[in-house]
Amino acid sequence: MAQPLEVIPSSAAICAGVARRDITPPIGIYSRMWGAATHDTAEGVHRPITATVLAMQSASGGPPLLLVSLDFCHIPEEVDLQMFRQPLVDLADGDEARVILACTHTHSVGFVSSQRIDLPGGHLIRPYLQSTRDAIADAAKQAVEQSATMPCTLTFATGRCTLAINRDQPDPAPGSNRYVCGFNLDIDADDTMLVGRVTRNDDDAVLATIVNYACHPTSLTWGNRLHSPDYVGALREVVEDETAGAPCVFLQGAAGDLTPPYLHPSDPALADRFGRQAGHAAVSTLYSMLPPRQKLAYQGVVESGAPLGIWEPAPFDPPTTVDASILEVDLPLKDLPSVEELEAQLAEQTDRALAERLRRKIGLIKSLGDGPTVKERVWCWRIGRSIWRANRNEAYSRFQQTLRASAGDDAVIVIGVANGACGYLYPAELGDKNVYQVWQSPFAPGALEQLTEACMQR
Repeated sequence: MAQPLEVIPSSAAICAGVARRDITPPIGIYSRMWGAATHDTAEGVHRPITATVLAMQSASGGPPLLLVSLDFCHIPEEVDLQMFRQPLVDLADGDEARVILACTHTHSVGFVSSQRIDLPGGHLIRPYLQSTRDAIADAAKQAVEQSATMPCTLTFATGRCTLAINRDQPDPAPGSNRYVCGFNLDIDADDTMLVGRVTRNDDDAVLATIVNYACHPTSLTWGNRLHSPDYVGALREVVEDETAGAPCVFLQGAAGDLTPPYLHPSDPALADRFGRQAGHAAVSTLYSMLPPRQKLAYQGVVESGAPLGIWEPAPFDPPTTVDASILEVDLPLKDLPSVEELEAQLAEQTDRALAERLRRKIGLIKSLGDGPTVKERVWCWRIGRSIWRANRNEAYSRFQQTLRASAGDDAVIVIGVANGACGYLYPAELGDKNVYQVWQSPFAPGALEQLTEACMQR
C-alpha cells in the first residue's frame, strides 16, 4: 500500500460563537455528594462553577448545534433536565438532536436535585436551578448571535495525558472477593486526549478550545466543603492563559473505570495540581497543530548528505458538514428491586452512607420504568471530519477506544454524563464481579457491547 503524500487534519468549516456564565451556587445550599461526608451544606468556594456554551452551525445557515459544558456532577431528575434543555432546544429550531448538555462530572458541587429540597440547605435548590437555567439560556442566546456572523475553522488533534489511572483495584484484604475504587497497576488506562481549536477566519485567533478527556473529577472527596470544579478548573485556566482567554470547553469522556491516581478528603491544592497536569497536556496538543486550514503535503526530495523528504504546510478547504441525529438503543436491565422495597429499607436505615446509596437507587429505578429493557439515547453529531457521540451514562473507556479504532482518521469525541444521568456501562466479563460500577449499574451484562455496536453501525 502506497504511503499517502499528504496529512489532512480532522477539521471543519463552520460558524461559531461562545459564551460563559458564572453559576456558583450560594453558600449554605445542600451540597452533599459523598456517602462518607459528615456535612450536608457548602461552606465556601474553591473556584467558580461555570456553564460554557459553544454554538456551531453550517456556514450555509440553518439551526445551530448547542454544546453546553456544565460544572455539575450530573442531572439525575428528568424535570430538572428538561427545564435546562428546553430554552436551548427552542434556540435550535425545536430540534433536540442539536443540543448536548454535558456535565463536567465534578463531585464537588453536591447532589443538586429538585428531589432533595427537604434536606438541609434544600430550600435553596429550586431558586438556584431556575437561575442556572436562565444563565445557560442567556449564554446560549449570546453564542448563537455571535455564530451568525463568525466564520471559523474547527481543528482537532490527538494528545496524551497520564492523569487518569484504572480504578478497579482488587481488595488486598485477606479473603476479600470485592474490588475497591482505588489504583489498579496491572491495567493501562486510556490516556487519549482530544483537543479541538476553534479559530476565527478573519484573523486566525482562537475563539474557543475543546478538551475531551476521560477521568473522574474526584480529587476532592468526602471532607470537602467547598464548591469546586475539581481538576477541570485549573485545566481550563492553563489552556485559557495560553489562548488569550478564549473559553475552554471541557467534555468528560467515557470515564467509568478512570480516576486520578489518588484522592484527598478536602485539599483543593491537589485538584489544582492535577488540573495543571491535564491543562499542560492540552496546551502541548494545541502546539502540535498546523495553522488553520493547512495540511501537510509532501514536496519531493532534496539531495543532501541524506536524501531529505520535504514536507510543508499547504492550504486546503475543510469540509462543511454539520449534521445531528439521535440514536435509540434498547439496553437490557437487571432484575431490579421495587421502589417500595427500597423505601422500606431507607426508612429503617441509620447509616448515612448506606442511606445515601438507597436514595440514589430509588431515584434511578423510578426513572427506568418496570420493563426488561430501557431505551437509551445517543446524540450523534457529524461536524466535518469529527464524529461525536454523547450519552447520559458512564461507560467504561473501552467504549471510546473501540469507537476511535473504527473511525479511521476522523476525530471521535465521546461525551459521558450528557443529557441526563443513569448508570455505569461495564464490560460483560465483569458482570459477575463485586465491582462498584457493576453493582451500582441498573444495566445487565452486555449493555455496553450493544451500545458500542449500535454507535459503530450509525
